[in-house]
Amino acid sequence: MRLSLLASGSKGNSLFLETDSCRLLIDAGLSGRETTNRLASIGVDAATLDGILVTHEHTDHIRSVGTLARRLKIPVLGSSRMLQAAHHVIGKTECIEFEAGASFTFKGISIDPFPVTHDACDPVGFRIESGEGCIGFATDLGIATRLTQEKLKGCRALVLEFNHDEQMLQDGPYPWHLKQRIRSRHGHLSNAEGANLLEELLHGDLQGVFLSHLSEVNNDPALALAAARGLLSRQNMCGPDLFLGCQHQVSGVFSA
Repeated sequence: MRLSLLASGSKGNSLFLETDSCRLLIDAGLSGRETTNRLASIGVDAATLDGILVTHEHTDHIRSVGTLARRLKIPVLGSSRMLQAAHHVIGKTECIEFEAGASFTFKGISIDPFPVTHDACDPVGFRIESGEGCIGFATDLGIATRLTQEKLKGCRALVLEFNHDEQMLQDGPYPWHLKQRIRSRHGHLSNAEGANLLEELLHGDLQGVFLSHLSEVNNDPALALAAARGLLSRQNMCGPDLFLGCQHQVSGVFSA
């Protein structure tokens, strides 16, 4: 199993996931060329991808989905409502539709899409199971619902949102309506809220956690890491390993 955030933030998001049977992108919010270059930087040829799994239709998650899918002749996996809403960006390409709440299999892995609270038409997180273990993916969350917590329990690796520092957002340059949107039940999780979610998901076999979707304006990587490390310290845990997602370079690679 390998995981790496190719990019994470408000300007573009993409995660590389590899199991023994499948290579996927979760979202493709960078340009096609930049996505290909970042894959190459971790030793992955884009031509070996099997598909692109999409969380929701916001541009920072789908910018190059259609371009890459057509170029590489691979399918786009998305909810029927999302694919309809994003048709103007994705265009004509092979699509595999799913519905939130209904698990399906693809290339030897089980994918369980579950609804999350965000201001998109049909946003989802994923629980992905393979022979190497389970991966949980949940970013762009207004709140971490009980369903989200249940779906992410028992995972070997997690990708969780640590979007903003509450004080930085309050004091920052964004207009009031945008601050309210970010804080809302359909916005994004703060560092403190991300740590609270992580606290619910800690277990002895959790090996890696990616801190994702950090705001470049309303957060500081040191503050996000401090929130996660503080939680682990309070729980007297030396693991899991923490990986920091950022906008301009690839994260570390989780390998197990």
